[in-house]
Amino acid sequence: MRFYLISDNLDTLVGMRLAGIEGTVVHESADVRNSLKSAMDDTNIGVVLITEKLVQLCPDLVYELKLNCKRPLIVEIPDRHGSGRANDSITRYVKEAIGVKI
Repeated sequence: MRFYLISDNLDTLVGMRLAGIEGTVVHESADVRNSLKSAMDDTNIGVVLITEKLVQLCPDLVYELKLNCKRPLIVEIPDRHGSGRANDSITRYVKEAIGVKI
C-alpha cells in the first residue's frame, strides 16, 4: 500500500516526494473532490495525506469519506505554514479526555 498527498502548495509536495510519496497540488474545491475520488478508486493507495487548508474547502466530503470508507485512511496534515490549531491543542485534548494536565 502506498501513501498519496493532496496538497495546496508545491513545497509540501516536494518535501513528500523526497520521502517517496507522490501526490498532486490543487487549489479549488472541485479539484480536491476529483483528486480524492481518484485516490479512493486506486486500490494501491492505503493512506491519503491532505493538507488542512484543503479539508476546509470541502469538509463535508472529507469527513463523510473518513466515516464511511474503510480504505484509504485519510489523514489531515498541516502545510508548511503550520497548523490551524492552537499551540496547546494536544495538551488541551489530553486534559479534556483524561483529566490530566501535562
